[in-house]
Amino acid sequence: MTRLALLLMTIALPVQAGEIWVTNEKDDTVSVIDADTLEVVKTYPTGERPRGITFSKDFSRVYICASDSDTVQVMDPATGAILHELPSGEDPEQFVLAPDDRHLYIANEDDAVTTVVDTESRTVVTQINVGIEPEGMAVSPDGKVAITTSETTNMAHWIDTGTHQLFANTLVDSRPRHAEFTADGAQLWVSAEIGGTITVFKAADQTELGKVRFEITGVNSDLIQPVGFKFTPDGKKAFVALGPANHVAVVDTATLAVEKYILVGRRVWHMAFSPDNAQLFTTNGVSGDVTVIDVAAEDAVKSIKVGRFPWGAAMRPTKG
Repeated sequence: MTRLALLLMTIALPVQAGEIWVTNEKDDTVSVIDADTLEVVKTYPTGERPRGITFSKDFSRVYICASDSDTVQVMDPATGAILHELPSGEDPEQFVLAPDDRHLYIANEDDAVTTVVDTESRTVVTQINVGIEPEGMAVSPDGKVAITTSETTNMAHWIDTGTHQLFANTLVDSRPRHAEFTADGAQLWVSAEIGGTITVFKAADQTELGKVRFEITGVNSDLIQPVGFKFTPDGKKAFVALGPANHVAVVDTATLAVEKYILVGRRVWHMAFSPDNAQLFTTNGVSGDVTVIDVAAEDAVKSIKVGRFPWGAAMRPTKG
């Protein structure tokens, strides 16, 4: 094939542009970053202390946990208009949208419950008693199991989504913050902020498979506090935000060994990949910015100023 033909093929291919949406706790706003230009292009007002953020499957709606407003807001991402609010229980912090694109599982820190909301009827389906100060939420790829982590009880609570009943409680290290299933549903990973570890469970029987531990030269171990993390699409690596250590760890998911530490902004919380998965965007609460990581090179390439105390992040593809 000639160079000209290759060039014409490249030009004909559609470009998948995208946005990274970031919640700003102290400003009560969400910043929208253009994933191509790496600039903030829009800022929309939200309820009080926005934290968790996620999109519907078709990206036509964005759900935002307005923690201090005790509600989940549903926004039109095209205009920034609040379409309506969903009942969420007190102090919603993190949530997860089930694979059915309809049911939200919400961690209510003040009430020690997980609230299940039907986004179509806008009603509470049920509330499930869990441990003290629930924070992290995850749902299995097949939608059959939901997980809530409780910060004070130091547990991951396993919920049957068909019956809304707890069927297992597994201990983790101190102050679990985030939970995520691997893409095949075989493993559950749970980060422990104060414990300084990630615990890996076999999803089939809830047995512990191992732990990821972190050590950064020159950084006090008390500052190494894993919170949010993301798996690469091939599942071979996990990028882990280490809070006030101001680094992101790159973990080999097969061996659970840390391969590299990447310096980012201050107090890194959560992350989102670009649509092509070539870049990773981290929210850095104290420095009020987002660090852009080149995934292949495993290096930080840019810092983008957003609002005060950025916390959650979510990706939205747009037509190019």
